[in-house]
Amino acid sequence: MRGDMKPDVCVIGLGYIGLPTAAVIARAGCPVHGVDVAQGVVDTINRGEIHIEEVDLDGLVQAVVQRGLLKASTEVASADVFVIAVPTPFAKDGNHTPDTSYVMAAARKVAQVLKQGDTVILESTSPVGTTEAVRDAIAAVRPDLVMPGIAEGRPDISIAYCPERVLPGKILEELTHNDRSIGGITPRCARKALAFYKRFVKGECVTTDARSAEMTKLVENAFRDVNIAFANELSMIADRQGLDVWEVIRLANRHPRVNILTPGPGVGGHCIAVDPWFIVHGAPEEARIIRQARETNDMKMHHVLARARALAEANPSEKIACLGLAFKANIDDFRESPARYVAASLAREYGDRVCIVEPYAGELPQEFAGTNAELVDIDTALEECGVLIALVDHDVFKVIPAEERQGRIIYDTRGIWPDVA
Repeated sequence: MRGDMKPDVCVIGLGYIGLPTAAVIARAGCPVHGVDVAQGVVDTINRGEIHIEEVDLDGLVQAVVQRGLLKASTEVASADVFVIAVPTPFAKDGNHTPDTSYVMAAARKVAQVLKQGDTVILESTSPVGTTEAVRDAIAAVRPDLVMPGIAEGRPDISIAYCPERVLPGKILEELTHNDRSIGGITPRCARKALAFYKRFVKGECVTTDARSAEMTKLVENAFRDVNIAFANELSMIADRQGLDVWEVIRLANRHPRVNILTPGPGVGGHCIAVDPWFIVHGAPEEARIIRQARETNDMKMHHVLARARALAEANPSEKIACLGLAFKANIDDFRESPARYVAASLAREYGDRVCIVEPYAGELPQEFAGTNAELVDIDTALEECGVLIALVDHDVFKVIPAEERQGRIIYDTRGIWPDVA
């Protein structure tokens, strides 16, 4: 690719981050080949449709597919720029060990089609050192190519790390307008990646080294986790002492240098609930506050479940409505959701006494199978259930007036109803 020609781009992973990223790149005029292991996802996108819920994404995907700028398949294709946006979950060892196997598998697939001058960018949130591991994996497959940071002379390939910083529900806006940290294996790699991102990012793009960029993303989410843990711990203390935590926080936040966040039933999603463990794994002796914050936020989830069980046991003749399964308001993402954990646990224990209200779900997740819990709309829940447990602050729940909640036993874990103590 030379001059001002728009690069061909291959995006590996078409999930909550990969698909919006591919669509935004295509909107900038770059031909994008999207790759996903799920044939159903590929077929959906090639019809100009989407398999996830995100504001304005459906219209954008339809438009770029119709223009021929976005197509999907299950196989990696030759391109000028490769963007890896695959999951980085925990290993199944019970120790919160990062699993980078999806990243490494994608890197090896990319390696097979690389040519001189190509750029490989890792966007998946990853432990420090993963970008270098990607380089090493590519080098093992392609010893014919000169890799950055290994051999003398000008490398054949540029490799960089550039994580997203987006909020579900605002992903398209934030992919375009948020600042970016771009970490290269070498400064030249960072410059190559910078030139690519400036095609569609209006926020400031700041270059650094790959390891610093990896740590920066982890630190951002760990910082938020620590602050949420303070609020959640405070809420558990308030429960023990019979205090209204919302009133305490409201008054404390009148101090000009205090800004306590809002407590909830825990912390969910694939970022804040996961990324801090990557720091702990890399420095287990030093990351004491970060570890404690993770444990506190997990403890809050069990605290909420215990309180919900107590309400169920104290009111055996009442049906229980669990309001929400998503990890945050107004999205359909249930990954690592404390609300989902609490609701599923109650469903397994109390069966058909439990009604689930989740406006962003067409059916209940797999762990509800065999529980006899029922997915209902909010009006049905208000008619049939004597216990309301607010687990997610969806807008549709916030606007339920006090008169419709009157006479019911309420446990509001999100503070959405100010009239409820």
